[in-house]
Amino acid sequence: MTAPRPPVERPRTIRLLVLDIDGTIAGESNTIREPVLAAIRAAQATGVQVAIATGRMFCSALRFHQAVGSQLPLIAYQGALIKDPQTQVVHRHWPIDRAMTARILDDLEQSQWRSALSIHFYLDDRLHVRDLSPVTQLYLERSDIEPVVVGDLRRLLPEEPTKILALSDDPDLIADLMAHLRQRYSPAELYLTRSVATFFEATHPAVNKGTAVRYLAEELLGIPASEVMAIGDNFNDVEMLQYAGFSVAMGNAPPEVQAMADWVAPGVEADGVAAAIAEFLL
Repeated sequence: MTAPRPPVERPRTIRLLVLDIDGTIAGESNTIREPVLAAIRAAQATGVQVAIATGRMFCSALRFHQAVGSQLPLIAYQGALIKDPQTQVVHRHWPIDRAMTARILDDLEQSQWRSALSIHFYLDDRLHVRDLSPVTQLYLERSDIEPVVVGDLRRLLPEEPTKILALSDDPDLIADLMAHLRQRYSPAELYLTRSVATFFEATHPAVNKGTAVRYLAEELLGIPASEVMAIGDNFNDVEMLQYAGFSVAMGNAPPEVQAMADWVAPGVEADGVAAAIAEFLL
């Protein structure tokens, strides 16, 4: 048996609630369940502002941003793009530079990876793919976006993608790929993460949800970290959870993510975000 967690000290004042999408507010149904929406609305009624921070494309995340009634800029692509849907103002866009894009494409297209990976390039909030593999098809169904099929991704190399994603239906292969590329690239060269076990993601080295939430809270809203509560479920949420004054991991999060959070909520299918809001904000 695991040791019981020590009692959680309740946050004194929370003015900003930051929510991940997949595995946090949206589960298998790919929608936000009514108990979660009701809890979010109740938190907003007390004066708490709500933001979305996701690895999704801006266009794919927009319906969730609208569903929760957020009046704040949307943090997309792990924080590589921060854009206000109402004004269309881009507060931040940090793409991967051309030379680094060429290097990582070389790595992803090595013989041991090429046939097993589907590679996605995100340019100008549009998804560019080599072909429509089965794993890409599943991704498209959940994201509700139209891809641009380019065949050879090297045709895009003069461009600077906002994010590069490699998918496989084999979690062990993605874990091996992550370990291999973390040996080849330092954190000063690329930010590498997994949002789910079958997604390998690469962005500009200054990008992560933690730096994005810090920018939103401190520079745009004037809110200190101590008054921020963040909820997430995977490795791409770690920096955001570390930054926030109060952090919540979902019950479906990997054990390593749960271990560094202040509180662990029930899983996404059990409306864990609603439970967290009820416990600490209402």
